[in-house]
Amino acid sequence: MEISVPDRAAPGPHAPTAAEGERDAFTAARRAFWTGPEGATTSSNRPDPPSSPRSLLSRLVEEEYGVGGGAVHPGQYAMATAHDVAVARLRKRVRAGRTPGPEECVRLAAGSDGARGAVFEAWPEAVRLHGGPRAARALRSGFRTARDPETTAMLLHLAAAAGLRPLPEDGLLRLARAGSRRVRHAAWRLLARYGRQGENRLRTVEPADTYERLLLEALRHRPRTGGRPSLPSSGLVVAQSMLMGRFDRPGEGLSGGLSVLLDSVGEALASTDGIAGVLTVVTACRPDLEADRVLLRRRSPGHWILRLPVDTDRPAGPQDIGEHREALAWWATTLLSALGRPLDVLHVRYADDGSLALAEAARRVGAGLVFTATPDPHRRMSELLDRPDADPDHVRLDLHRVFLADRLVARADRVVGIAGRGGTAELLHHFPQLARGHGTRRLSAPPEGVAPYEPPPDAAKRCGLLLDRIAGKAGYAEGPRRTVLLSVGRLHPVKQQDVLVRAWIESGCHRESVLVLVGGSTRAPDRQEFLTRARIHAATLGDPEARENLLLLPALSNADVRSLERTLADPVHRFRARYVCASAKEEFGLAVLEAMEAGMVVAGPERGGVPHYLDDGVNGLLLDTSSPHALGRGLRRLLELDDEAAEAMARRARRLVRTEYSASAMAQALAGHYADVASRGRKAQSGPSPEPFGPAPV
Repeated sequence: MEISVPDRAAPGPHAPTAAEGERDAFTAARRAFWTGPEGATTSSNRPDPPSSPRSLLSRLVEEEYGVGGGAVHPGQYAMATAHDVAVARLRKRVRAGRTPGPEECVRLAAGSDGARGAVFEAWPEAVRLHGGPRAARALRSGFRTARDPETTAMLLHLAAAAGLRPLPEDGLLRLARAGSRRVRHAAWRLLARYGRQGENRLRTVEPADTYERLLLEALRHRPRTGGRPSLPSSGLVVAQSMLMGRFDRPGEGLSGGLSVLLDSVGEALASTDGIAGVLTVVTACRPDLEADRVLLRRRSPGHWILRLPVDTDRPAGPQDIGEHREALAWWATTLLSALGRPLDVLHVRYADDGSLALAEAARRVGAGLVFTATPDPHRRMSELLDRPDADPDHVRLDLHRVFLADRLVARADRVVGIAGRGGTAELLHHFPQLARGHGTRRLSAPPEGVAPYEPPPDAAKRCGLLLDRIAGKAGYAEGPRRTVLLSVGRLHPVKQQDVLVRAWIESGCHRESVLVLVGGSTRAPDRQEFLTRARIHAATLGDPEARENLLLLPALSNADVRSLERTLADPVHRFRARYVCASAKEEFGLAVLEAMEAGMVVAGPERGGVPHYLDDGVNGLLLDTSSPHALGRGLRRLLELDDEAAEAMARRARRLVRTEYSASAMAQALAGHYADVASRGRKAQSGPSPEPFGPAPV
């Protein structure tokens, strides 16, 4: 297993040092857990309960990474419940390879998504160690005490995942007619495992909508994929995933640069030697399925889009995709098995329940697994340790995501990273099990890449209307021209468009520049888009000049964005333009790279992966985006940059991107990783998931 890094990304001055690691309490706790008993907190050296309340995170980190086992002291952790502690201890046991019995798994199934995620991970090994009969008895007991549809559906998922029949057929048929869709669908999937008689029962079921029709067709072994892809007999079949947002709408909702990246890399991979075909795995909610029932469609020669149905009325987000984990795993297993050729490698990129569902599907179909690991949300965890006022739901979600990342690392045949300013040093800092487990293999991070620019046939006409609006704002017709500040990205708190607007106004930059924000949907904005727009509107209240100099555009196609950037950068059009990315952090920042490739001078966040390729003052500017005041200083510096220096920076930036960050170079690097993973042989399709790094030594 590896993480790949280009030679130019040797650990730099901003890589985490040992001293910084000591101050990073969360990372120190993780390091102690992974390095053995000598570094772990024990019950004998644990301090006495403090007299004042400590944070929820402190309590749960103590239980999840220390020895734990102590009592919950009333008032000490005001928000820590017995369930919180039980989940933390379960995650610790799963990490350490000490699998709980099926009874404990079933008991914790009646809880939060975080608990269910840990149970899903523990369950296959619990069944293997303790046997199917004992697991079936535990499930029967759970069905008798289940108090809500979510728990009942979870127990049905566990039964189906292990091939168990804990209920008589009549009892299962009653659940198959339940009012809860989740219970009904889980019961259908389990019923299909009851042999021919169960399948006959399914033939009498009448579907209520397209999702149910597709589900029943798949259960009857006739999945409507739209046909099998025509794949050559030689070469690897690989899949890559994007489960959040809509693939064809970058900049709207949860759809960002990943859709652009996977589109270009999928096409580049398909034409790379040794690759027979590429599948980009996405999700389709009920409205998407009503509009288009076909689940497999060719995107370009050798590149197909495979849609996994999700029983939701809108695209699933990170907070709710855990509810569909086993359904996603089932759909992925079913559809990947229907390709006509075995899948060789599956590559997942986010630490979420959907990625872990696909990891389980990869195990079931015998495919290798590659995982791109990033230190998110790890970076901010230590900041929350001593904050009793931290939102408890956010704390629980972040701990769950860290656990998911650890499980993906444990399941993966290879881990790759996104290089930051210190190469892979930051990744090893936050994933100590990687440093412990990689042995003599080189750690690396394949460079991400930008596809060659291909202007749409009517690029000039499409850009013309936008340029007229921008030119009008910038005052090009009536006198001294204002600088155009362009920022492209989905409207989301992490992208901080509202913080950018506040910084722009508070620093006075709004008096001498036009700010153009591109992103978000005006047709059906999601909650985050609505809130971000509201905060932008609030920031401009009482300042007519700011409102006049702000242009908020909906998401544009990638081709239109790149055409606009090229036009703004072209001296023929006389625009004085700069590109700004104000994100709290960017793991890579594809939009920044695209602006650099277009010839714009760019400014991006100093936190995350942007400093890996953007050298402050050489080929762009790095911004402190931690507050409006700090960001305002950076904007002022960007505006005061003289044109000659800006042009020199832009030339260096464009040269770097075109020589080192192409989609074809990324595809070549990934193809090498995929070939190495596939050469190790297809994995067994049953039994526990492999643990390349082994359990933690605690």
